Amino acid sequence: MNYLQALPRPVNPNCEKGHYYLLNNYNPGYLGNGVPLPLTLSPFTIPPVPVHHIGTVMMANNVSFKYYGEHWNRYVADSIAAEANPTATPNPFDDYCNICNPFQYATDIMANAATRKAHIQDTDSLYSDIKNNTLPAVSIVKPSGYTDGHPASSKLDLFEGFVKKIITDVQANPAVWKETAIFITFDEGGGYYDSGYVQPLDFFGDGTRIPLLVVSPYAHEGKVVHVYYDHVSLLKFIERNWSLPKITTRSRDNLPEPKTADNPYVPVNSPALGDCFGMFDFEHPNFSVD
Repeated sequence: MNYLQALPRPVNPNCEKGHYYLLNNYNPGYLGNGVPLPLTLSPFTIPPVPVHHIGTVMMANNVSFKYYGEHWNRYVADSIAAEANPTATPNPFDDYCNICNPFQYATDIMANAATRKAHIQDTDSLYSDIKNNTLPAVSIVKPSGYTDGHPASSKLDLFEGFVKKIITDVQANPAVWKETAIFITFDEGGGYYDSGYVQPLDFFGDGTRIPLLVVSPYAHEGKVVHVYYDHVSLLKFIERNWSLPKITTRSRDNLPEPKTADNPYVPVNSPALGDCFGMFDFEHPNFSVD
């Protein structure tokens, strides 16, 4: 906190006394079937979380969304089996990532069966929704550990194949392609990051620089955008595109658009995060498929 306050532009640490802040990968408070996960099952488990999130905002403003997690159906079946018998052997082909799904932590999603079913589905549903042009306004897609490119369980070319299938399916349906922007990114696991300026956003700072690609008929072709973005920029894009309010009064989506001087990567009005609109040219779309 002393460091943040000593900067030329002091940064609010955004920490409050008496609150718990999670820094590492802990299990969400729910099993896939909506049953609270017993805290005795693993020391790396947190209780159900009642805080607001981007899903809360979208539900309140009638913006449809789904989180498509690969192997979700297998995971739900394993959750039902585990509830009946904690020593049950899980499906060996179930490599769903529970810590990757932010909505699985959230009480307003997981505690209601109809809400859970509407907003969390398997990637099998993704492929049928693309084919039938029934995608929601916002789709969040997460591959399983087998295809996510993480070196602990996968290979990068498997992740590339996973992404290519989605892009190919979208482009094969002109009605979907003309209304879609696909954002592709991942974490820094296994050294997948680049050197670059890391902005002090608050007490927790920001992560190392990682790739972010956009595939869309509205995207700037072959352009490298130097605006400072992070994962919250995707939330800012959703909020701006659908005219949504901020998640809370203190969440990072309140940070302003970056302004720069000599170095395009370093905001002079730090802390600041872009909303990804600079990656698009909405006036000159290109609907052709290479």
